Amino acid sequence: MEIERKFLVETPPDCLSRFPFREIEQGYLSTDPVVRVRKEDDSYYLTYKGKGLLSREEYNLPLTQASYEHLLAKADGIILTKRRYLIPFFQKREYTIELDVFKGHYAGLVLAEVEFETEEEASAFCPPDWFGREVTFSGEYQNSRLSRQG
Repeated sequence: MEIERKFLVETPPDCLSRFPFREIEQGYLSTDPVVRVRKEDDSYYLTYKGKGLLSREEYNLPLTQASYEHLLAKADGIILTKRRYLIPFFQKREYTIELDVFKGHYAGLVLAEVEFETEEEASAFCPPDWFGREVTFSGEYQNSRLSRQG
């Protein structure tokens, strides 16, 4: 189960270079249900996501590079590319802010996501001041939806 809140970030922190990051490329074979293929650095995955905004089922299966490339060629819509910074944040416990800085078609878009153990924990979370508008419940910034727009 994936439980996460998502925020649109207008002004990311200046110090991003001090945080670890991953390079991500992903495409969608289906958006209803969501079936995604992703390259994250040198790892490859096929992911199924159920319906939902705050929480939903998520299953990841490893792929080989050849399988990933074969499936990516079959993806519909826009192939998304982004750099994901992993920023530690302390609030009663340690969280990791996944800050996605998009490249390519969505260059300039910056989204922050935080994952939680429970929906109650998600509801109690107070985002840092630099987070912008919460977009968790609108669905407008779900990656599967971004892949269909243009």
